[in-house]
Amino acid sequence: MKLNSAIAVAVVLSLAVAGLTACEKGPAERAGEKIDDTAKKVGDKLEDAGDKIKDAAKDAKK
Repeated sequence: MKLNSAIAVAVVLSLAVAGLTACEKGPAERAGEKIDDTAKKVGDKLEDAGDKIKDAAKDAKK
C-alpha cells in the first residue's frame, strides 16, 4: 500500500512541476509575441494608409 501512495504522490508532484514550468515564458515565446505585436501594428498602419488612398481617390473623382 505504501508503494501505491508513493507512486501517486510522485505523479501528482510531477504534474504540478510540469504545470508550473509550462506557465513560464521563455525568450523565444517573448520574441514571438513581440513579432506578433509588430506585425499587427504594421497591418493597422497599412490599413489606415489604404483607407486614406481610397478617400483621396473618391475626392479626386468629384
